[in-house]
Amino acid sequence: MTETIAVEGLVKTFGSLRALDSLDLTVEEGTVHGFLGPNGSGKSTTIRCLLGLYHPDAGTVRVLGMNPSASARDINRRVAYVPGEVALWPNLTGQQALDALAALRGSRDEARERELVERFRLDPSKPIRTYSKGNRQKVMLVAALAAPCDLVILDEPTSGLDPLQAEVFVDAVRDAASQGRTVLMSSHIMAEVDRLCDSVTIIKDGRTVESGLLEELRHLRASRITCVLPPEQSPPSGHHRWSRWLHRERGAQRCPTKDPTQVSIPQPDADGRLSVSVPTDRVPATLQQLLAAGAQEVTCTPASLDEVFLQHYEAAAR
Repeated sequence: MTETIAVEGLVKTFGSLRALDSLDLTVEEGTVHGFLGPNGSGKSTTIRCLLGLYHPDAGTVRVLGMNPSASARDINRRVAYVPGEVALWPNLTGQQALDALAALRGSRDEARERELVERFRLDPSKPIRTYSKGNRQKVMLVAALAAPCDLVILDEPTSGLDPLQAEVFVDAVRDAASQGRTVLMSSHIMAEVDRLCDSVTIIKDGRTVESGLLEELRHLRASRITCVLPPEQSPPSGHHRWSRWLHRERGAQRCPTKDPTQVSIPQPDADGRLSVSVPTDRVPATLQQLLAAGAQEVTCTPASLDEVFLQHYEAAAR
């Protein structure tokens, strides 16, 4: 598959601050790729390097097969970008702002633009200075998602949108992807990324710490098993133990045993409900043991994107 974005060993410094430290990022053509990390991790700096706004100190950057440092103008004619902080011309109307953004890009799909204006419930006749943050965001989203371009880069795109408009955004991104456009989306809203993205890259302190297809990353993590134990199968506190590498729940007490495959897990609640995190390779054996013990209403759910993300940040916080 063709790579729309290919970044290897990207380094960017600002004085003594090393904002990007050998960062890698690959985005395949026609995919929706999540770009995740907390504030200050280097997401916006990376995006500015992709657009040619910053020049790397080291490493290679290719966007649509071109080097942004040498071909920023050509790249930006094929890219639609929604920044994290939207700043528009306050004395223009929403429609005039859309006209100006289209003129800067040099191409336009007016029918698609009108459709998105209606779907986002944007009044383009009003001056920008009267718009709320959410309406300013809508102007940029309409301009980007209606643009006849190859790559859409979105930096915290739903900031300021209410839940209904966030749903419109999700549908619009899916439409863009179905038309073959590539989307790079930086967001801290995990549920949004989970719904939209085919693959993700997680960065920390300017470095890539995880990257791959979303489904693969989920299944590499522990799955959560929930069940209900009949009253006669619920053991007294301190004696509830399953074998086969049950992943210890936060707050659970370790068993007084030298067997590393035996760990203590939380006591079921008053209704006999139990929830436990289990390494993926131990799920079949654990399910078998739970069912043999009389467990009912058993469910097994792969790790959420939140859990994949937090693994890298909780470890550093301990």
